[in-house]
Amino acid sequence: MLIGIDDTDSPGGMCTTYLGAVLARRLILAHMRVREARLVRLNPNVTFKTRGNAAIVLDVDGDPEKAFALACNIVDELADFACENTNPGVVVADRKPEAAFYRKAVTDFCTVDEAVDILNTIGARYRGWKNRRGLIGATAAAASDLGDHTSEILVYREPQRFGTPREVDRESLFAAEAATFPHTWDTVDPVNDVVVCVPHTPDPVLFGIRGESPQWVMAARQMILSEKPALEQIWVTNQGTDAHLVDAMIGELREGLSYRVHGIVSDPPKTGTGGHVSFTIRDGDLSVRCMAYEPTKNFRHIVRQLLPGDVVIACGSFKKGSINLEKMKIVSLVTAETVRPPYCTACNKRMTSDGKGKGYKCRKCNARAEVPEVQEIPRTLEPGWYEVPPTARRHLAKPLCRGLPEF
Repeated sequence: MLIGIDDTDSPGGMCTTYLGAVLARRLILAHMRVREARLVRLNPNVTFKTRGNAAIVLDVDGDPEKAFALACNIVDELADFACENTNPGVVVADRKPEAAFYRKAVTDFCTVDEAVDILNTIGARYRGWKNRRGLIGATAAAASDLGDHTSEILVYREPQRFGTPREVDRESLFAAEAATFPHTWDTVDPVNDVVVCVPHTPDPVLFGIRGESPQWVMAARQMILSEKPALEQIWVTNQGTDAHLVDAMIGELREGLSYRVHGIVSDPPKTGTGGHVSFTIRDGDLSVRCMAYEPTKNFRHIVRQLLPGDVVIACGSFKKGSINLEKMKIVSLVTAETVRPPYCTACNKRMTSDGKGKGYKCRKCNARAEVPEVQEIPRTLEPGWYEVPPTARRHLAKPLCRGLPEF
């Protein structure tokens, strides 16, 4: 059977993955076999999400009635019902829902009614609390079909430590990254000297290591020194896969979806208040603004070097009329040139413009010329893929260390 759970946390605490890890151990104590624990990230632009919009599903052998009771009991016990936006859902299904529902949940928006219709069709056991919104994520997790997948080991704190400062040795995190990258990633951000894998919210997670396999995340985890954890769980996940991105033309963009969009840069990038950088790309008569916000740090230096005429692929979420960049491919670059009045061959002095369309004139000897001096400006920017730093990366965004996107 598949046991899906979602929406048990809040900004003030708890974590659905922690609840899932505790449930996995209770299922084992009840003589059931947990074959796989899966962490499924859904559309990152859902406005009512808590933090990373994650749901979980456990693939289990055992008694569905008993498993359903255990799952509902643990939600009653651990979910943060004090938050009005916490609306848990539990699904136990012995038939896998259609994967199309998962794909819609990660790239678009779904409704509770859609989830319930699917659950009724396959005869699943399910329960929703309050407005039952968690049934969407629980159903999507159960329906997930991860062609591309990665791993994450999440290390959880002792309950008495929830909400207190975390004790994780900083140097060991940087050492683990240095020893295992590119097989693991986003443990730290070496360029900006920032720890990435340790959260700042008062939830049960102590730290998490992402990587290409259980073996690699465990190798990195064993190098990390920290306070004594309560439990640890390796998750199979769609993190770092770009599962949320959809190919589209500029005129097709919808609010709250994430895209890959081809376009030609139509204006020089501008740095606005707060250090945010913006520019516009066009496709024919249609155009859209692209944004590199201040948290993307050194990525903005790449963006600022773009010139009108450069061809790019912009990847990111479309929100409030802008594509918020997660990564960008520079397909081709225009030749940068400076155009200046030519030198007078007689006086060796630079001429001046004689008016629009009238050529150039030497002020000293009145000699004339029609052709300006054109010099090519070397560009340090090169075609290829560029990405935001780890400190600004979304859970679903595929890091370039996993290989260059093919499209």
